[in-house]
Amino acid sequence: MTKNSSSILKKISYLAAIGFSIFALFFVITCTWIGFDVKDQCKIAQDKYQSDCVTSLSALVEDESMPFRQRNSAIWALGQLGDSKALPTLEKYYTGIIPAREALDQGISQYELQKAIKMAKGGLNLSKLFWSYK
Repeated sequence: MTKNSSSILKKISYLAAIGFSIFALFFVITCTWIGFDVKDQCKIAQDKYQSDCVTSLSALVEDESMPFRQRNSAIWALGQLGDSKALPTLEKYYTGIIPAREALDQGISQYELQKAIKMAKGGLNLSKLFWSYK
């Protein structure tokens, strides 16, 4: 191996290490942000329904007086929590028909329901490792 090719490999290694470090930093920041959002959704639901997080979020999803955007946010949070206690509520609203585009303020999101059901059935959620408070 020549000195020039060794120098190029060293530079590539440094760039790869920097790239990985930046990726890891953004991943941890994103996971932490998700955790704060889930905790915020839980607090909103618990303030209104006075129960544990999953039960309160499920009650919010079922509350037809609540705006669809808030109900969809509760569905997302239930998915992030991945608790099987939420399955009856999530499955109650899931039709299996996911339109090409969904407006989160005009109906219950089938896409969010699909993801939440998958997570509640034990689907992989790497971000939860960084923020879970159970």
